[in-house]
Amino acid sequence: MKLEVLYLVEATFFNFHPSLVHRAIPDAWKFSTPEKVLEARLSSADATLRRLLGERVDAAEVAEAADLARQAVEGCAVSGRALFAGHLSLPWPEPPHLALWHAITLLREFRGDGHVAALLAEGLDGCEAHVTLTALGSAPKQTVQSARGWSDEEWAAAEARLTSRGWLDADGALTERGRAGRSAIEERTNELAMPALRHLGEEGRARLVALVRPLSGLIVEQGGITIPNPMGLTWP
Repeated sequence: MKLEVLYLVEATFFNFHPSLVHRAIPDAWKFSTPEKVLEARLSSADATLRRLLGERVDAAEVAEAADLARQAVEGCAVSGRALFAGHLSLPWPEPPHLALWHAITLLREFRGDGHVAALLAEGLDGCEAHVTLTALGSAPKQTVQSARGWSDEEWAAAEARLTSRGWLDADGALTERGRAGRSAIEERTNELAMPALRHLGEEGRARLVALVRPLSGLIVEQGGITIPNPMGLTWP
């Protein structure tokens, strides 16, 4: 695989160790093709939503929510949003529950791209982003470090850099400055995600929330997703 393609993936997957990208991407296409992966992804989403939502998956409210969510996506520009742009190039599924799922995926990636911009604006690299998040107690260090591929030495170096900047104290906890920095990141992330909601307007925004909140609640009740982040912070 061409090196420039690997660099592109590395850039968009900001908080993953580059070695994970350089190993996983060439290997991935030895096992499957993009077309098969996308097909499996969609069929998995279909089966999962039908299992978790039951009869409600075909409710009129789902179709209405899908229409509103798609309108929200239309208010999002692709400029500077690489992962959002990539997902936006995919065709929209026809079944309403999958169209809603696709819209939510797009909105998530739109927000995620903004979050990366906020982290960079605050002067954090990928490993430092994880260190600050785990220092808040919002995610376990061992899980995050292992999943993103950062070594103990790289993690310690990131902690040292943050300590020198006054973000961490001698015990590795966030200082007042560090907490203020994370708060600024979250606020900026929220603001950068607002175009979608502004496009809907106050009435459309309230209606979409009213439609999807019971669905998300049911999914959580059925064990389809866990909420490990009670502070409401965005995963870096």
